[in-house]
Amino acid sequence: MEWLEISLAVENETAEAIAGVLSFYVPHGIAIEAGPDGWNAGPVIVRAYLPADENLPANRRRIEEALWHLGQIRPIPTPTFRTLAEEDWAETWKEQLSVMHIGQHLVIRPSWLEYTPAPGDIVIQLDPGMAFGTGLHPTTQMCLVALEELVRPGMDVLDLGCGSGILAIAAARLGAGRVLAVDNDPIAVKTAQENAVANGVQETVRVVHGSLAEAEESYDLVAANILAAVIVKMAQEGLARRVRPGGILVATGILGGQETEVVEALERGGLTLAEQRRVEDWVCLLARRAQ
Repeated sequence: MEWLEISLAVENETAEAIAGVLSFYVPHGIAIEAGPDGWNAGPVIVRAYLPADENLPANRRRIEEALWHLGQIRPIPTPTFRTLAEEDWAETWKEQLSVMHIGQHLVIRPSWLEYTPAPGDIVIQLDPGMAFGTGLHPTTQMCLVALEELVRPGMDVLDLGCGSGILAIAAARLGAGRVLAVDNDPIAVKTAQENAVANGVQETVRVVHGSLAEAEESYDLVAANILAAVIVKMAQEGLARRVRPGGILVATGILGGQETEVVEALERGGLTLAEQRRVEDWVCLLARRAQ
């Protein structure tokens, strides 16, 4: 299958607005990546992928029109379009990935690379496929560190916007008793299921297609590594009710400068900010629900 890649190189403060616009038209996820000079030096890259099917011409036209309208509010560059075969996309990712050590004990091992675990290592084998969530992004790394600190044996965990399943699998490997992973992208659901099996946690991790509405229960820990605007929307739709009394929300995917809006939305929903962390231009919020 072929995909149309849409990419724009923009300043950090513009990236979230563009990702928000693209999210209306792109069902297969948005990626915000560091530019060639790193997160804090120069533009970042916003990428999205559309399936090259019979709907592609109409979808591309809608995206171009939406970005044009956004450009009337703030200057943005002309998007770049290129067609990729699925295998080419996968090979591009493989070139970028290596074995990564995150936190005290977590190790992310791409499935095609060999690694000999050291004592105490918790190794997660990962094949992102066409789903997002490789461990490269600062928001994913902050969330993994938070999970390593917060997950206790037997906990119930919810992963909203699970992508490749990296956070859900990490929670299971860290001792969670039950993990629900949710994503509105069918490709991400399939990839996360496959990665759960590859890591032997398929009995602990249940992956479903959907969003907040599909998570009907409450959980000791909720992870939401998604866009700031989506977290605000979920807060308005009852995100706090998914956090058990005394439980905690780990919210990432938030660019610096957007945290105030997110915190206000979470607090209106019934959560209290416990801690704010920052890596480069990205923010991670830890918010608790009172006992």
